This record gives sequence, structure tokens and C-alpha cells, in this order.
Amino acid sequence: MIIFLPLSNIRQDLLNMEALLDALWFKIIDIVQYIKQFLDIIFAPLNFFGPVIVISTIAFITVILTKILTKTFKTKRYRKLQKEFSHWYNIRQEALKCEDHDKGKVLARNIDQGKLNQVYYNYFFEGFMLGIATKYLPILIVLAYVNESYKSSNLQMFFGREYIFKFGSSNGEMVVIGAVFWFIISIVMIYLGWFIIGRIYRKYVKGIHGDTKDHTYVNETK
Repeated sequence: MIIFLPLSNIRQDLLNMEALLDALWFKIIDIVQYIKQFLDIIFAPLNFFGPVIVISTIAFITVILTKILTKTFKTKRYRKLQKEFSHWYNIRQEALKCEDHDKGKVLARNIDQGKLNQVYYNYFFEGFMLGIATKYLPILIVLAYVNESYKSSNLQMFFGREYIFKFGSSNGEMVVIGAVFWFIISIVMIYLGWFIIGRIYRKYVKGIHGDTKDHTYVNETK
């Protein structure tokens, strides 16, 4: 037997749910405002150095945060898929080393179709979702903070101008660089600088230490 609830009860439940969601939303807004005020207090001393230094510093801290999160935050599923992918990839490489080259290619193809392709897809997708959570989401959150805290009216109030940079173009119109655009440029420049410094460090510093260890080992064996 089907029992139908009275329409008034359904309407009351919907109203209660709507009230609960409204209360939850207002709580989230309050938390966001508290976080914004806390960050404003932290970055307020940097206003003395001008908007370029402030926003560049915020961008640098954001990059450091994403680097830490990317390095330390790995889900159990991601670690499992990483080991599984390495396992099947190594088996595929061993198959390619078979003396019978054609047989090795067939074995590698069977491994790809049987396991490796699916494992790689799952591993790639899990890494992609982790990248969103640990890199892109923090950048977007800080970008929203910069957009709100350093909008034109606040720049005028803090620094006496409504822009970060302003320069003329070929057609005589002024080009204005705002806080959000400068934050994005800073993020890109910091990541690029990080990459270049990392390449130089790995090539020269680690290379020199590696050569030194090799020479030491050779001398000891002699």
C-alpha cells in the first residue's frame, strides 16, 4: 500500500531545508570574511612598499603554498596507482628487451591493451584531480582575494591610484594594468623563474656534486 504524505508536510520540509541551506550559506560567507580580514591584517604592513611589492609577495607565497601542497598531499589511491603503473611499465620495458624483437613488440602491445593503458588513464586522471586541488584551486582562491582586496577603489584608498601600472599605447590610449592581471603575471614569472633555477641547479650544482662523488669513488678503488 502506498502512503502519500500530505502536501503541507512536504512544503514544510522544503521550507526547513531552504532555511538550513540559507543558514549554512551565511556561515560560509562569515568564514570567508574572517579569512579575508585575517589576510588583510597580515599583508597590511607591505602596503608601505606599494602595490607591486604587495601583490608580487602574495603571488610568491601562493606559489610556495602550491609547491608544498603538490609535494606533500598525495592520496592513497594516487600512491597505489603510481606503484601499479611503474610495475606494469617496467614489465613492458622488459618485454621490449626480448631477443625476438617481434615477440617483444607483441608482448608489449598485449600489456598495453590488457593493463597498462587502463592503469595509466586512472593514474593520469587521479594526478590531474590532485593538480586541481593542490595547485589551481589555491591560485584561484588567492586570485579572488586579490580581486576583492585590491580592487580599484581600494588601490585608490591605499596607494592613491586605481591601477598598478599605466602606460601609453601606439594609438594614444592609456593601457591600465590592474591587480588581478599583475597577480597572474607574477604567478607566471615566478613559476618560470622557479623552473629555470631548478634546471640550473640540477645541471650544474648536482652535476658537480655527482662528478665529485664519482672521482672520489674511483680514487678509493685505486
